[in-house]
Amino acid sequence: MRELIGKKLNNVEFIERDGKTYGKLQNSSVSMEYEVKPVTLHKPVEAVLMDLDGTTVTSEEFWIYIIERTMQELVCDKNFKLEEADVPFVSGFTTADHLQYCINKYYPDQDLGKAIEIYHKVAKAELDEILEGRGKVEAFKPTDGLKDFLYELKRRGIKIGLVTSGLDYKAIPEIVAVFRTLGMGDPLKFYDAIITGGHRKDTHEYGSLGEIAAKPHPWVYTEVAYMGLKIKNPDNVIGIEDSAAGVMALRFAGFPVFGLNAGNITQSGLDCLCYKKVDTLQQILDEIE
Repeated sequence: MRELIGKKLNNVEFIERDGKTYGKLQNSSVSMEYEVKPVTLHKPVEAVLMDLDGTTVTSEEFWIYIIERTMQELVCDKNFKLEEADVPFVSGFTTADHLQYCINKYYPDQDLGKAIEIYHKVAKAELDEILEGRGKVEAFKPTDGLKDFLYELKRRGIKIGLVTSGLDYKAIPEIVAVFRTLGMGDPLKFYDAIITGGHRKDTHEYGSLGEIAAKPHPWVYTEVAYMGLKIKNPDNVIGIEDSAAGVMALRFAGFPVFGLNAGNITQSGLDCLCYKKVDTLQQILDEIE
């Protein structure tokens, strides 16, 4: 892991101490360090932990579009466009991280709090349109081979956990829409455990840890594995991710990672954290046979 030392990616810096590699995270008021421990994969695999956006659902383009729309409203410029080089920094991390990156790069005089408020307003409006069959109805598509992959895991008796840092109002419509498209019924009855980023706190409402607990912090993966699936041996568990933040979250949690090539892992320079990179979910089935 020495190639990671000194690398910085959004709010993560990799450092070395006493011959060990750590990921140092700073987001909101939370500062944490997580050791990047060596991981092994033992068979038979007992549980699979799956990300939502980009791994289960093809939706990253939609959420990048929401970031772009947010910035357009924030600065009152409908012509604002993100660049290709921005993609690794506006996908896979928290909404606050994505917006702070855009503000730092393009409009350093703008307020992050205002940007976040606009983001949730824009996202809710777009999601409401989609649920009514209007707007970007094609936004949420199942990953190629998803249905066969999930059913094969069930056939083998492998537990399945779905994990996302997305807040409920964003995550639930996504997975419900995909299961509806695939004719797979209620996702709550299919998955063995589902963990989301929880509820956003609005005025006079209770909220949850939300984005403070989001990837690349490992907590959502730790919770789904040990509390949701009640696993006993992490060496018999694999994670599947397409984003840099997700890969780090899984490794900080102590699980081997299968990284999907369609995501931003390679762009972010984190291939070395993956047990294996693959193009399809079917390739993962072949590897864990």
